[in-house]
Amino acid sequence: MVLSLMPGQKILVVDDEDHILELARLYLSREGYQIETVSDGAQALARFGQTRPDLVVLDIMLPNVDGLTICKEIRQQSQVPIIMLTARDEVTAKAVGLELGADDYLTKPFHPQELVARAKALVRRARLEPDQPRLIRAGPLEVDLERHEIRHGDGRLQLRPKEFDLLALLARHPGRVFQRAELLDLVWGYDFPGYTRTVDVHVQQLREKLVAGGVSNPTIQTVWGVGYKLEMAET
Repeated sequence: MVLSLMPGQKILVVDDEDHILELARLYLSREGYQIETVSDGAQALARFGQTRPDLVVLDIMLPNVDGLTICKEIRQQSQVPIIMLTARDEVTAKAVGLELGADDYLTKPFHPQELVARAKALVRRARLEPDQPRLIRAGPLEVDLERHEIRHGDGRLQLRPKEFDLLALLARHPGRVFQRAELLDLVWGYDFPGYTRTVDVHVQQLREKLVAGGVSNPTIQTVWGVGYKLEMAET
């Protein structure tokens, strides 16, 4: 899948390891991004304000100011996508980073191609959903992004995290047909080939839960040979 870049798309990479900065610069610049790098936490916020990047790749362990503090500060002024870089034993830090507003994380060591795939997915999603509302209505369904709830009348649907994300994406764009690879890219955060069956399985499970919850409108429809869309019944 080829991502069409807009002029001036920038990525800020914050890490105190030179080889990480060089790998990120090498692989991401090949995709057409402008790369800015910072190795010190104290300089990260200043550089963020100067460059206004489209994505931030942010290590947790940084000199002077840690990545979690930087993530929190960025979230107070911007919804720019953030990928956190963590060590294998930083399980608690991963959870805290996501709670503070990080969109994704990578565990070191990682393959640079995985960073590229996740970066492309987040930039693409941000372009598709600028200034997204926190409450999405699709017919009788309410998708509450703040509470992470799906409401139908007086009831709530119990969905797994990726089922919720999948329904939220479709509900933002009713009638729009998404290819399987596109859904994989936007919801799961990667676009490696061979995993589109994951989308089919989650769509089927989501359909079953909608029916079990008494939801007959909207429906997730298959567009044969292409993908899926959320279709609203005429009233």
